[in-house]
Amino acid sequence: MKHPYLAKLLFLLLFACFGLVSEAVAQTGSLSGRVTDSKNEGIPGATVLVEGTSLGSSSNVDGTYSIQNVPAGAQNLVISFVGYTTVRRAVTVVAGQNAQVSATLAESTTQLSEAVVVAYGTQRRQDLTGAVEQISEKQFVKGQVTNPEQLIQGKVAGVQITTGGGSPGAGSQILIRGGSSLAASNAPLIIIDGVPVDNTTIQGTGNPLTLINPSDIESITVLKDASSTAIYGVRASNGVILVTTKKGIAGDVMHVNVSTQHSVATVAKYADVLNADEFRALVKARGTSGQQASLGTANTDWQREIFRPAYTTDNTVALSGSTGILPYRVSLGYLNQQGLLKRNELSRYSGALSLNPVLLDGALRVNLNLKGSWIDNDFSNQGAVGAAVRYDPTQPITSNAPKYAPFGSYVEFLDPSGNGRLNSLAPLNPIGLINTRRDRSTVKRSIGNVQLDYKLPFLTGLSANLNLGYDVQRGRGTVAVPAAAAQAFNQLGVNNQYAQDLNNTLLEALVKYERTVGPGKLDLLGGYSYQKFQNRFFIFNNNSADGKVFQQPASLTYNNSDNFLNTNVLLAFFGRFNYNIADKYLFTGTFRADGTSRFNPEPFGFFPSGAFAWRLKGEDFLKNSESISDLKLRVGYGKTGQQDLGGNFYPFLAGLTLSNNQAQYQLGNQFIRTLRPDQYNPNITWETTSTYNLGLDYGFFGGRFYGSVDLYQRDTEDLLNFRTVAALEGLSNGGTFNTGSLTNKGLEVIANVDAYKSEKFNVTVNTNATFNRNRITKLNNNDSPNDIGQATGGIAGGVGNTIQVNTVGFPAQSFFVNKQVYGQDGKPLEGVYVDSNGDGALNSSDRYRFKSPRPDVILGGGANLTYGGANLAFTMRSNIGNYVYNNVRSGSYFDTSTNGFVGNANRETLNSNFSNAQYFSDYYVENASFLRMENITLGYNFGSLLKKDSNLSLSFAVQNAFLITNYNGIDPEVIGGIDNTIYPRPRTFTVGLNLGL
Repeated sequence: MKHPYLAKLLFLLLFACFGLVSEAVAQTGSLSGRVTDSKNEGIPGATVLVEGTSLGSSSNVDGTYSIQNVPAGAQNLVISFVGYTTVRRAVTVVAGQNAQVSATLAESTTQLSEAVVVAYGTQRRQDLTGAVEQISEKQFVKGQVTNPEQLIQGKVAGVQITTGGGSPGAGSQILIRGGSSLAASNAPLIIIDGVPVDNTTIQGTGNPLTLINPSDIESITVLKDASSTAIYGVRASNGVILVTTKKGIAGDVMHVNVSTQHSVATVAKYADVLNADEFRALVKARGTSGQQASLGTANTDWQREIFRPAYTTDNTVALSGSTGILPYRVSLGYLNQQGLLKRNELSRYSGALSLNPVLLDGALRVNLNLKGSWIDNDFSNQGAVGAAVRYDPTQPITSNAPKYAPFGSYVEFLDPSGNGRLNSLAPLNPIGLINTRRDRSTVKRSIGNVQLDYKLPFLTGLSANLNLGYDVQRGRGTVAVPAAAAQAFNQLGVNNQYAQDLNNTLLEALVKYERTVGPGKLDLLGGYSYQKFQNRFFIFNNNSADGKVFQQPASLTYNNSDNFLNTNVLLAFFGRFNYNIADKYLFTGTFRADGTSRFNPEPFGFFPSGAFAWRLKGEDFLKNSESISDLKLRVGYGKTGQQDLGGNFYPFLAGLTLSNNQAQYQLGNQFIRTLRPDQYNPNITWETTSTYNLGLDYGFFGGRFYGSVDLYQRDTEDLLNFRTVAALEGLSNGGTFNTGSLTNKGLEVIANVDAYKSEKFNVTVNTNATFNRNRITKLNNNDSPNDIGQATGGIAGGVGNTIQVNTVGFPAQSFFVNKQVYGQDGKPLEGVYVDSNGDGALNSSDRYRFKSPRPDVILGGGANLTYGGANLAFTMRSNIGNYVYNNVRSGSYFDTSTNGFVGNANRETLNSNFSNAQYFSDYYVENASFLRMENITLGYNFGSLLKKDSNLSLSFAVQNAFLITNYNGIDPEVIGGIDNTIYPRPRTFTVGLNLGL
């Protein structure tokens, strides 16, 4: 597919880059030298600036630097690097000559001076009063990373990231401290370079974050407690993630960085089903005569037929530096990723531009960030994953038999009556599902903003900031299936189109004031925010297939009357104060007043927070301690809100829904579509979460052992939840109300160790652990001790069956099952369960609440070893105490009622010997605790191998290297806790090359 916009984008970016290059040659000289640590090892990436000018550079991998065109005369050189003390050197520059200035930086006992990105600015790490964790590029998960959230998977305490499977660009569930909602969104607020993005998933992609190139990201900060999140008010109950992208460095020369990665992915584990010989033996032993007659003579491994080794190439070219007063960074990226499932593929084209000049003698700072991406998806038919598990392995893929001709010669199970129609109860041919469906999309996204920060001249310490931003997404796609395909045989084929537009615009204005007041430093911030989200989706006629079904339409056409625009507007006023007394006593207070168009505009929601931190290390009794390098106690409280109801944009307004074409009223010879009233709640309002946090930051032995401990409790009230109401004519029997409450209590522990340090050999270890307890404390206004609760968690099998329940006093989504009885041989007895209420009858009243998908403990950690230019790093993750309902096994009984076919079975069939469905047995609720080696990376940095000031590194990575678990399914990580055969997560081998010039 041709994309003429790419040539235009490349031209504009190159024009912007080369148009910036200008030099003024005067009476100048140059500076060079080397930046080293206490062991005389070069420090790469140190910033070297000529004070009072925009001239500067970054040190190379060996610590050397060079600055050209430095004005002759006396100059001061400022040399700094994160984690080290800043050094100033006086130097006299002679015109036409080079001055040598080298410096040794002393390592800080802790990284307390490191700048951490927080809400509406940055703070020194030592000044933080809330639970904030920042992961920089150096700490990111390595290897083939398609989605940005994968960069911090297993790296942050209290954050659980679960991908929806192994398909390219698969969606993810991100839970911070357990999630605070039942029916509303549990997704955190994500802010990219100051632009809060929409959590809505646009049609045509499984994960909108896939449209961001991870190679452009510099750091990701997670705000976890109310002290750090409450300033975002009504959207902050589930935490906040701040994404900061890379930018140019003032005074730096132009650098070119080229990175390329090439990966091969394979299936890590297949579903444990019977092979053809085992299946024949089972059917001959237990099947009916009709089932035995349906057996074939082939030996087909359907899972290996639908999956393949998948190849990925991921490439990024970036130019960064500074020309005159204008720091810049320009990048272009291209990703092509095949999925394990045949014909599943994702292509992403991305570009980014960052300009960050400082004007008016340092009074005006400008930050311009533009990011654009174009993604082409081929989704294949993921229904083939489940079909491959169930399909008869004795059947061939295709056959020349005339009865299969109507289905493209793909072997399908036909109605035993001999009418030539499909057997509606049988699974469909997996290869036929893939090859006879075309499901493609194109999604475009652009995110950008400009921030102007101006130091007002009439009052020292006062500055104003204006942030104008946007996030625009466009999704277009087609689904086409020919009339001969079994999957659409009774529909005369399919030729459908879809389209959706998302627009997000932002205006924020704030003022900051800094000054010394009494014994301490006071920082004040006040602001206003306006953000509008627009969601327009189009309704197309669903067409039957024709001879041109596989041709891409020249354009998408639609009836203008069949498009819908939903708008959500957020207004807010917010403020914050920080008061620092002698770097020992730290006070923070925030307040936000929020209004949302989802609810009645009166009143606003009010979300305050307060926190205090005491740096004990600053006290006289610890100031000179050599064993304790940092000790800070934090305490905080605050309230945050939740208003995200997904597609329910106006739940407080009375509305009407137009009936579909199948529901019309006949008047004479005319059929009229009707309007029906919707359920609404004029008093609906936001959920409110109150968070209590007690934290301790520590550092021992000169900062060699450091981390934090946090205790928290999060109480959510007025849950946005579905509740049944008395049915009225024309209305549904339920709707969304503010009813119920839940709580999350937990402990987070972070421990990092610089285990060994020497001139050549260094070892660092990082670990984190989260203990979380989730409980529902209220569901209705009059909860009865005998109430079962609200059924949830639909499963495959039967009609309307659910396997989970929300009940007061139990974790959300607890499994609701019968207690299985076992025989003396340890095997389950079919249909025999414990009569838990002792009434002599076995029914739904005997079901009990058993375990939850939510883990009791989440562990993460890894290590980094370096020896000279070689490095070895790994990241591991573990969940403990999470359970999964194995719906693959529960549907794998030997069913003798089917006529003319038998679905393949999980090997479980041979163990349980069930001949009827036992969907509600706790036998299928399995312990899904696991330990996963997320990533192993081995690399070597060759340094200036090609030429001076260059850098060349090579790496080899393995992702999903191994998985240790007792779970019997393909993978124990399942969103929602119900396993219906997920798209397998691949094991990926990646070779990467990075060249810096």
